[in-house]
Amino acid sequence: MALDTSRRQPQLLPALLPLGLVFLAVGISVALVGPFLSLFLSTEVDAGPLQTTVFLIINPLAGVVGSTVIGRISDRRPIRRMLLVAGGLAGVAGCAVTAFARDYWVLLAVTVTAFAVAGSLFPQSFAYARQVLERDAPDKAALGISALRTVFSLAWVAGPAVAAYLVEAGGFRLVYGSAAVMYAVATVIAIVKLREVHTPALPRVEEEADHAPVPATVRWRLLLSAAAFTLMQAPLTLGIQALPLFISENLGGRVAQAGLVLGLCAALEIPFMLAIGALTTRLPLRPMLLAGAACGVAYYSLAAVSTGVPLLLGGQVLNALFISATSALGITYMQDLLPEQPGRATTLFTNSFPLGAMLAGPLFGVAQSNGWRLAYWMCAGLCLVGLLMLVVLRTSRGTRKR
Repeated sequence: MALDTSRRQPQLLPALLPLGLVFLAVGISVALVGPFLSLFLSTEVDAGPLQTTVFLIINPLAGVVGSTVIGRISDRRPIRRMLLVAGGLAGVAGCAVTAFARDYWVLLAVTVTAFAVAGSLFPQSFAYARQVLERDAPDKAALGISALRTVFSLAWVAGPAVAAYLVEAGGFRLVYGSAAVMYAVATVIAIVKLREVHTPALPRVEEEADHAPVPATVRWRLLLSAAAFTLMQAPLTLGIQALPLFISENLGGRVAQAGLVLGLCAALEIPFMLAIGALTTRLPLRPMLLAGAACGVAYYSLAAVSTGVPLLLGGQVLNALFISATSALGITYMQDLLPEQPGRATTLFTNSFPLGAMLAGPLFGVAQSNGWRLAYWMCAGLCLVGLLMLVVLRTSRGTRKR
């Protein structure tokens, strides 16, 4: 297989444009099926509460395990494009089976196999992008990653609404069939438009080991940084789950106003991500990331003391800055910690999303018993602890200025 090892600036856009289309297709696939998974299990599969709970726990766990294993493999040899193709095909297979199968155990088997592999598309796409950016425009790595993260967010703007329409028009068979088509589109683009990118050779001692060892001083920084991001991702789930109840029971508003709050935040995230990415070409990445995390502490503290929906709406500027900075810059931050292994580094970051969601589950139960304001105080506390962890951590090489 021919490898593209050149370093030519003009090739940056042709390489990232098809990758952006891959992000869009995969994002639409996930946005179509993700928000309605519990409804699918309850209505189509007739799963009971215990079965649904088990499924919703195993689903993200399988994704974490699958992405981690594939992330470690991806950094050994120049096979990342092939892994993207494999992930797309796995997504096609998983959605195709789910469109027709209604047996709980068959669907659970598909979740821990096909969908676990398909889940690697997100981190592997970012790892591929990082390699292209390092080859062609290393000073614009954070900007490129932020732009691609924005494409994934764009998919979520329309995805859930389209899924709701498809459920009404043709049921879940149409939903999963459409998701399979999107995975197929991503696969075709990867086959036709993407070229394999050279992976730096690992030292011989690493090649002969069962896995590529990481120096101890780097390893603990990686793990603690991943833990910090997990703590900061948990509020995204906990805050959204509690929002409708908080508005209706504590702020005297209507449940429908939760949609207005979330929609405003989503609308602000996209320009903020692009602006933050552009600023990384002039300002150091790490202070910007820390400032974004501080915005999270400020927003959730403001939400916890809010007395009405207007104040909550105004706070979405802080919330959007928090989400934009941690989601876009966090990927580059982790990749800078382990530049020779972008697959493993990116996977450590992306795993913080499902792990954070799992952490939010029991905290939601605590808030349900003790009041919804407590949910936002807990969110503020989680963001604060995550921020403090990042403050005291330093990369062994230093996060590069861009």
